[in-house]
Amino acid sequence: MPNVKSAKKRVKTNEKRRIINRSYKTKFKNSIKKVVLAMEKKVEREEVLNLLSNAFKAIDKAASKGVIHKNQAARRKSRIHIKVKKYLGETAENN
Repeated sequence: MPNVKSAKKRVKTNEKRRIINRSYKTKFKNSIKKVVLAMEKKVEREEVLNLLSNAFKAIDKAASKGVIHKNQAARRKSRIHIKVKKYLGETAENN
């Protein structure tokens, strides 16, 4: 346990920030999972694009808040976008 007053305050603020950061991280991970699950369920194009847009917003928000690094955000967006493009290309051929 810290003995100095400022160190005690840091412990409190770090715990508050950890909880807030965890919620942002959970939101963007869940939004990515929703996109992947929608593609597995063969959902229509518009809904997949809507979920992708929501995922991008969640990823960008986490990066802007400093929860994840901007390069990690770019990497995650790129990877999910590649998967969606591949999925939409396959569904366009099937229709």
